[in-house]
Amino acid sequence: MSPFAALGLPAAAGLTDEEVRAAWRHAATRTHPDRDDGGDPAAYTAAATAYAQLRTPWGRSEALADLAATAYPPAAAPGTGAVRRLKVLAARVRHGRPLRLAARTLAAAAVAVLALAVIPGSPSAPAIVAGCALWLAFTAPADLAPPPGR
Repeated sequence: MSPFAALGLPAAAGLTDEEVRAAWRHAATRTHPDRDDGGDPAAYTAAATAYAQLRTPWGRSEALADLAATAYPPAAAPGTGAVRRLKVLAARVRHGRPLRLAARTLAAAAVAVLALAVIPGSPSAPAIVAGCALWLAFTAPADLAPPPGR
């Protein structure tokens, strides 16, 4: 069940913090285990988990990215493996922090080009370029939305 469905919200990017908070209050009031009728502990747990994920704009973007990524055909379908991975990567970039990712990429490229221009032919130039590539590879995933199923 998607976190949006657990709170009875549409899966839309324009949700505000107040809309999510109001949906959480409504769901908690209906399902809390301390109610006289015993509530619905399973629905309350699902709503609490959904609210924890959707209460911030970043969390909502992660949830939207997960929904978008699961909408693609399964990886086992013939001929869609590489295309699906590219679509999932594009969704993760779009729903993550694309400007920050672009800034990281430009910084790594600028340092690599500067190293090759300032110290050409030196053994340290390829090492600096490799270091820039490794830095980008290790830090860029922090700017992507989580992969599907997470």
